[in-house]
Amino acid sequence: MITIGIDAGTSVVKSVAYAEDGTELAVARRPTKVEHPRPGWAEQDMDEVWAAVADTVGELVAALGSEVAALAITAQGDGCWLVDNTGRPTGPALLWNDARASDIARNWADSGLLGELFKINGSVGFAGLPHAQLTWLNAHDRDRVATAAKVLTCGGWLFHCLTGRLAWDVSEASNPFLDARTGDYSPAVLAELGLGWAERLLPDAVDGQQRIAPLRASAAERLGVAAGTPVVLGSYDVVSTAIGAGVTEPGQVCTILGTTLCTEVISDDPRLDREPVGMSLRTPMPGRWMLASPTLAGTEVVEWACRMLGLPNPENLTELAEHAEPGSKGLLLLPYLSPGGERAPFYDPAARGVLHGLSLEHGPAEIARACLEGLALVIRDCLRASIAHPTELRVTGGGSANPLWRQVIADVTGLPVVRTTDEQAGARGAAVTAHALLEQRCITEVARDLVGTSEPLRPVDAHRTYYDDAYARFLRIRESAQANEWFRTAG
Repeated sequence: MITIGIDAGTSVVKSVAYAEDGTELAVARRPTKVEHPRPGWAEQDMDEVWAAVADTVGELVAALGSEVAALAITAQGDGCWLVDNTGRPTGPALLWNDARASDIARNWADSGLLGELFKINGSVGFAGLPHAQLTWLNAHDRDRVATAAKVLTCGGWLFHCLTGRLAWDVSEASNPFLDARTGDYSPAVLAELGLGWAERLLPDAVDGQQRIAPLRASAAERLGVAAGTPVVLGSYDVVSTAIGAGVTEPGQVCTILGTTLCTEVISDDPRLDREPVGMSLRTPMPGRWMLASPTLAGTEVVEWACRMLGLPNPENLTELAEHAEPGSKGLLLLPYLSPGGERAPFYDPAARGVLHGLSLEHGPAEIARACLEGLALVIRDCLRASIAHPTELRVTGGGSANPLWRQVIADVTGLPVVRTTDEQAGARGAAVTAHALLEQRCITEVARDLVGTSEPLRPVDAHRTYYDDAYARFLRIRESAQANEWFRTAG
């Protein structure tokens, strides 16, 4: 018997087969295309994403020839995946990094509304969430809204394809529609956003045993898996990845080094009294929330630097950065390169990047290292906002394979950095959740059994003073730039 964890990311769908003892047996991958029909827009064909999932699961089943005990789902979060009353897409999905609703989100922020709603939902919204995207669609594509029956996210869409149910999990509903303390939809949030009309579109927000549904016959035939096999809807990727890194207890912290840099801490309280930043997400662990600071700029900044420097891949960037001294001779990168600005640990849809201190003394090696250091400084900034006082930082995601970047993060944050031994932490977290629910065990206990970690990389004491000074300068430059609007988008 095997369990298959499905992790539907923004650009790649991965399905992972695990033995009963948690051993990873095989991984199947399919790329998924992100369309940009207009500047700032990011869309996906919903059927293409489902096909990628079906193909990867089918590949594993055919290769391993084992009976499947359960399917467990995690996926990219946020966005707007609309379906009609037959469960069919009404058009392409609007993704989490789609910026078309930036003006709407900016107006909500400038008016103080998002800060007020934080006291209820514990989250600062941004343009890539369904509340802003539904508002935009209602103004610019009303026919599509009129024909929609439910709004889903990627995980909810895949759960529907597999089981026929229309639902999303409580972590996805948390941002922005739930009352963080009760776990119910908040009428006040909907009313303040002017979205009372959209209440009919909100699906069931499921938790606990409600996350489990049987695989329907049509999907079973396509996957080669027995009809009725349990399908478990895990939390969306930032929560599932933390679980897959073994971060399940209050005070534990991890950072996902992926398309977004998401620094997150487990808390036994949603902390609605803290500075409005990031999001507070309900988790599959009863009475525990994930306080997350997901940036809009992550490994895409590394890819951008590769293009600017004419390097074929991130490994070459690292090799180049190794030729520069720590601190990059004073060069600092503020890596706010997303068209949507930044959402954590501060909110500014107009934020733009800055390469500060550049002179004739600097070459490609310093620019390469400044890229890694700038992203590490963002992680430190998110840790400061997280209210946590961790003793270690666990890292996952594609960027965690880079030992130089891990060392830079350790030096900049002053924390030992621990990498999970499992490269597919999101799928692992979904599988851990499935085991816990199906076996009625504590997620922490299951994670201890199934999650492995590497030896920590410890900060170099000699670098600490420099990076403390660099972080202070990083904050001063950002504050000056915001005040003078010379790093903000025009208009």
